[in-house]
Parts: sequence; structure tokens; C-alpha cells
Amino acid sequence: MTIESAPTVYIETTIVSYLTARPTDDLLAAAWRKATSDWWNTDRHSFDVYTSDVAIGEAARGNPQAAARRLDALFGIAVLPMTQAVLELSAALLRGQALPPRAHNDAVHIAISAVHGLEYLLTWNFRHIANAQTRPMIRGVCAQNGYTSPEICTPIELMGGSRDA
Repeated sequence: MTIESAPTVYIETTIVSYLTARPTDDLLAAAWRKATSDWWNTDRHSFDVYTSDVAIGEAARGNPQAAARRLDALFGIAVLPMTQAVLELSAALLRGQALPPRAHNDAVHIAISAVHGLEYLLTWNFRHIANAQTRPMIRGVCAQNGYTSPEICTPIELMGGSRDA
């Protein structure tokens, strides 16, 4: 008998931000909010879900009521430890110009998911993480440092997937 483990996914801060956001008239933001909610409520339970203290720290910033909603969403999700390897890979991502120097926390999100061997990194951050121009550089830096980059995707891309399909 073989016991299969669930796929692993790292929850980056933009996910809980859209999950807990107030309704908006901005069509794109509303669509991302809906897709995030749909994934969270229907597909999340098919994954082993992780986050980090960096995501929790980012979620805690800003409007106190919004921060409380974001932190509540993250409550109970396993927190991956910050290690020396994570710090080294995040520095390599910045040094290798996969991300700009100001994107330190974004580099940590990528590094923590790569170092801990997670399969997916879930995000709406198209500026630095889920960007068609940066993804190949991220994969390259991870590989040069002995890691496999997680598949960087949005909730829309991760919905409805199955290993049996």
C-alpha cells in the first residue's frame, strides 16, 4: 500500500490580502478576490499548505481591521522555518538579479519555498514573483544553488488540478 502525500503550496501575502479584501468596483481586483476565495474554499484542502513569518509579518501591516482578517486567514497554517539556507538563496536571487534589491521579502518567499522543497508558490505578485520575465531567472538561480524552484502560479492556475487527471 502506498500512501501519497498531498501536493505542497506556499501561501504568499497577496493571497490572504485578496482573500480577505473588501468588495471593490475594480474589475480585476474583484476577479482576483473571487478566484482566491474559490481556490481557498474548494481546492486548498487538496494541498499541504505552508507560509512563513515573513508572510505573517507582511499580513500584520496596515489597517488594523484588515490586518486582523489577514492574520485570521493565516491562523493554523504551518509556518516554515527561516534557515541559513533560505537567507543564502534569497541573497543569491537578489545578487543574480532575478529580483530587484528592493524586493527582499519577495526573494525570501521564493527561497523559503524552494529550500523547503514545496511544489507551488501561490501569489498575485506579478511585479516580482509571477512574472514571465523573472520566472526563468528565478529557476536559474535556484538551480545554480542546488534547489528546484517551486511552480509559481496564481489561484486560477492551481484550481481543479489533480494528480489523477
